[in-house]
Amino acid sequence: MYILVTGLNHRTAPVEIRERLAFGEPVPQNIYDRLTCRDELHGVLVLSTCNRTEVYATVKDIEQGVGVLEEFMASSSGLEIDELRPYLYQPNCYEAIGHLFRVAAGLDSMVLGETQILGQVKDAYNHAIEMGASDGILNTLFQKALHAGKRVRTETGLDRHAVSVSYVAVELARNIFGILEDKTVLVIGAGEMSELTARYLVDNGVSTVMVSNRSYERAVSLAERVDGTAISFADLPGWLSRADIIISCTAATHYVVRYEAVEEALRKRQGRKLFIIDIAVPRDVDPRIGEIEGIYLYDIDDLENVIDANLMERKKAARQAQKILLEELQEFEEWLNTLYVIPVVKALKQKGEEIKQREVTRALNRLGNTSPRQEKIIGSLASSIVNQLLHFPVVNLKEMALTSNGHLYAEVTRNLFALEVESNDEENQSYDKKVKGGNQGK
Repeated sequence: MYILVTGLNHRTAPVEIRERLAFGEPVPQNIYDRLTCRDELHGVLVLSTCNRTEVYATVKDIEQGVGVLEEFMASSSGLEIDELRPYLYQPNCYEAIGHLFRVAAGLDSMVLGETQILGQVKDAYNHAIEMGASDGILNTLFQKALHAGKRVRTETGLDRHAVSVSYVAVELARNIFGILEDKTVLVIGAGEMSELTARYLVDNGVSTVMVSNRSYERAVSLAERVDGTAISFADLPGWLSRADIIISCTAATHYVVRYEAVEEALRKRQGRKLFIIDIAVPRDVDPRIGEIEGIYLYDIDDLENVIDANLMERKKAARQAQKILLEELQEFEEWLNTLYVIPVVKALKQKGEEIKQREVTRALNRLGNTSPRQEKIIGSLASSIVNQLLHFPVVNLKEMALTSNGHLYAEVTRNLFALEVESNDEENQSYDKKVKGGNQGK
């Protein structure tokens, strides 16, 4: 079984491509249904955030698996495969494992070390289990990645040096306006990203925070937590003119902030500039709004250009994090290679035993009357020949299981001896228990 991932993120694809594949959190049942019905995929897990959409899978045939995942991504995006392929990354086997570990640790995020991704990975893992889509190998992979991510947080302080996308958005607002104490901020959306942004704004001294959400109750709840005011989502266009800063992050599938409404708001502001940050994917704000004079519109891709004052400290912590990930990767890879090798060793010994029994029986039948002592000697001779013949292949296979080439040696041995190898679910489950006994960032 091989591990694959097909995905795109803020580095490989612009927001107008990413928003086509923004499945939302949690990923809908119908998305998983389209994947789990494919026989080429043994287990699947979808990770979909503002900045990335990735599908992890276990497959028996890499080429077939890649083809299925490409087809799924293309049909989901409404693009032809050839149009979408330049934006995709498709690491497999050990590259796929290393990629997930870096994602969980925050080393692959737009803002190095951002804190939200570990929780998003955990939620995606739990949701895939609820959907009945994951399998033992993916379960163990994600458990280990979560464990590695938490180690990075606790042992390197990477999260203390890092900033979230929300914080970068606030820093960008400060760069535009200077001080924020006399500014009025309108936060559209009451999710985690919206709350983080609102809290950063309050910490930076904004005078007024307004919160709007489709669920008025959630808007009220967030407004109370940040000492702000909730406004009705239906009345949102009328409040745009009162805001100096608009930060929008909803899960809407259409534009929440429309061109005509902002045009009208700007007329009422009598020349005062309006700063809009669109953190959502798909985008909440009509991109044409950025062409209006007096409007400063930044979407989530623009945030990548913000220079963080803690960059050097974060990079230093990231180097330490890489060492931790290498340790965790080695442990997982050793287990994975053992998973490949143990069934092969078992099948090899079983085949040797079958050959021995068959040939001993044939020899005894040809000899005719033999004494128990003679039968024992013949049986011992056959056992000795088989054991000596298989000794070094078995020993070397077990040693190679602890290297990155273990699965290759297992595959070669399987083909050379024409072995029928069964999956090693027992070993998989034992490692599941081992990882679950550890700390997974719960």
